[in-house]
Amino acid sequence: MTEKLLSMIGERYPIQEIDVGPYGAIKAKGMVFSARAFEAQGLGHISVMQAKGFFGLMKMDTLIVNPKELDLPLYSYDRILAMGNDTLIIELYDTMVEACPMDAIHGVNAKYESLPERDPGQHWYDSIKLPESVSKKGKKLSTRFDAYTTDFTKAYLSLPTQPVADPEKKREKTNVYVEGLLRNGGPSTDVFKQALGEEKCAEMFRTVLFGTN
Repeated sequence: MTEKLLSMIGERYPIQEIDVGPYGAIKAKGMVFSARAFEAQGLGHISVMQAKGFFGLMKMDTLIVNPKELDLPLYSYDRILAMGNDTLIIELYDTMVEACPMDAIHGVNAKYESLPERDPGQHWYDSIKLPESVSKKGKKLSTRFDAYTTDFTKAYLSLPTQPVADPEKKREKTNVYVEGLLRNGGPSTDVFKQALGEEKCAEMFRTVLFGTN
């Protein structure tokens, strides 16, 4: 699915891959993670991560868009297949300088509201996570989850917004989330901290995953 999402973005914005150095392949907690990063001209930084482990019983795909040039919310997509369950998480974070109408995403969420909900739990970043975010979980729902992801991402890319008017403020709002992840930790962040150490984990987050450096 991440390749399809990359293609959708590439139809709108020229994409150039970035060298991720030693962070292209990481082994941690019985999982193998592969990462790639891109600059999308006119949009911002994109990263893709795929993970496999536990003898193929768990697979995870991640795609992050940090829209440094366009005043959209930060976009984070996770898809997890494990133990017969299919989990879809798409989160939007308020890194916008100016508010952006979300009507297109509201329409997509209404279209798929019958899909089974997943309790996202409570987290330190809830105050900056937008209510349009998605958290779904079920069995044998891959086709509908793929369609939901496609429609949601198309809507995200078509939101009516403008180039970033205040890059410094945009960067500050993005860092609230990125540096908060590093400071507060979490399931995925803690895995990389243990595998890489805090300094290299921070470098990977800032350089590869979010492009805030």
